[in-house]
Amino acid sequence: MSKSEMAELSLLDAGDAVPCCPPITAGELSQADAEKMAAMFKALSDPVRLRLFSRIASFAGGEACVCDISDVGVSQPTVSHHLKKLREAGLLTSERRGTWVYYQVAPSVVAAMAAMLDLRT
Repeated sequence: MSKSEMAELSLLDAGDAVPCCPPITAGELSQADAEKMAAMFKALSDPVRLRLFSRIASFAGGEACVCDISDVGVSQPTVSHHLKKLREAGLLTSERRGTWVYYQVAPSVVAAMAAMLDLRT
C-alpha cells in the first residue's frame, strides 16, 4: 500500500462496544483503566503485531488460520509470541480446530478502544 492509499476500516456501532473505560473526554482515567488500555495499545505498538492484527481483521469471515498469517517476515516462533501478546491484551480470540489455531479480532474490545478515544463524546 502506498503512502497515499488508506485502508478502510469498518467500526462497530457504539452499542456493540463492551464498556472498557470511559471516553477520554469524560475525565481522568483511573489507574486500573489506564493500565488496561495501555496494555492494549502497547500490544498494537509493535509493527509485526500490527501487521498480524491487520491480516486477521482483513480475512473474509473475520477469522484467519495461523497457517495463513505467518508470513510477516519473522520466524514461526516469533509469530506465535506476537499472537500470544495480542491474545493476552484481549485484542484477539482463538480457537483450536484439529492441529490449527484460528484467530479472530475481538470486535467489542476494538470498538471500546475507539469509543474511549472518541473526542466527540
